[in-house]
Amino acid sequence: MRRIPHRRSRSLAACALTLALGGALAAVPAAANAAEGPLAVQYRTSSSGNAASQAAPWLKVRNTGAAPVALSTVKLRYYFKADSASAVYRYSCDWAVKGCANVTGTFGTLATPTATADRYLEIGFTAAAGSLAPGADSGDIQVRFHRSDWQQLVQSDDHSFGAGQSVYGDWTKVTARVSGTVVWGTEPGGPVVPPPGPVLFDDFDYTAHSDPRLAANGWFLRTYSGGPGVPGATWSPQNISFAAADGSSVMKLETSTSGTAASTRQTEIATSAMKFRKGTYAARVKFSDAPAQGPDGDHVVQTFFAINDLKAPMADDYAEYDFEYLPNGGWGETSNIFYTTSWETYDPNTGQAVNQHTVARSSHGGWRDLVVTIDDNDIRYYVDGTLFSTHGAAYLPERPMVIAFNQWLTDLTGQTSTTPRTYEQQVDYVLHVKDQVLTPAQVAAKVGAYRTAGRTFEDTVTP
Repeated sequence: MRRIPHRRSRSLAACALTLALGGALAAVPAAANAAEGPLAVQYRTSSSGNAASQAAPWLKVRNTGAAPVALSTVKLRYYFKADSASAVYRYSCDWAVKGCANVTGTFGTLATPTATADRYLEIGFTAAAGSLAPGADSGDIQVRFHRSDWQQLVQSDDHSFGAGQSVYGDWTKVTARVSGTVVWGTEPGGPVVPPPGPVLFDDFDYTAHSDPRLAANGWFLRTYSGGPGVPGATWSPQNISFAAADGSSVMKLETSTSGTAASTRQTEIATSAMKFRKGTYAARVKFSDAPAQGPDGDHVVQTFFAINDLKAPMADDYAEYDFEYLPNGGWGETSNIFYTTSWETYDPNTGQAVNQHTVARSSHGGWRDLVVTIDDNDIRYYVDGTLFSTHGAAYLPERPMVIAFNQWLTDLTGQTSTTPRTYEQQVDYVLHVKDQVLTPAQVAAKVGAYRTAGRTFEDTVTP
């Protein structure tokens, strides 16, 4: 197909580099596919002995995503080792916020037993249990099981048992499935959860664009001129602000114009160090379908991306990974369009480009949980816990990158009015975990852990 690249160039003053950014239009939209979902499971035990007359795994399931989840599609599995091949077990529900009549319990046998599990108790829900709204949990699910002969059962060798779990906490040894797909936890014999790796986390808890902690924490607010966007426009740090929203601090990027280059103010913030390569990148971003004030229609671009510098036209060590939302179209599109693009290289002089991209021609306004993972095999983009696109190994990065957000206008043709207008993009947090691929649910759990601990910033990633 014919591709029309959009050209975006910048220099990172802190790195004494000039970065050329790009993207391209796709002619055919790609449908999103179901994948890791936005759930987390919490566990505690009310029967903590290594041997006991009954096991009592109490559970909660929490929606960490941005959309409701029907509980009837959810299954939780608690894994254990049977005391003998002939042992029979009985299940009981003592109390549940959703009602024990709406909670089911069945036992299953693992096809591939391990040293710590050959059976599992599967907890399900009826349609009457309803759904979980974003941020909500199921409340207590107090269940137990015992041997049918009431002999003591041994818990100490059970995969899912935690003797020290006297209060609820996230527990990856209990899995959650949505419509049959594992979205949380580690199955017996499954991949070992790696130890914590180097991390960048920022909750954007700052006072203003002039807050000295921004630079101290490794952020660079753009002031220099040049692309992308309207030639002659100003890149304004003053248009970056911070405010409280829904109990959390958020960063706001404002882009304003009165229809001329001289009146146009665009915004960009990036890490000053180019030190991010493989691993997980995540951010919660609020895209806007309409201006905060003034008439609508400008060709505005709202982004979250990672990038390094183009050293020469068609240089093969260039890399760029974009989430881009155009609420009013642009680049030849006439209505809202959302892109994920993975770049191998391009020529800024001729427009020749080597990339892979996926588009959705639909509104993406509102808060969006964005995750991109990069490993040795591919690049995967997730939106609100669902796999949006997978791009091939040909686009993997050869060198480290910066992490950035910006908002800008592709041109001034979308709206001819001279009435001032302002567009706003918000960012709740950013997270990078080096060399580890996290599911969206694991991202949400990690961010939740930072916030529970009251920690607003951490950077242990080294160049």
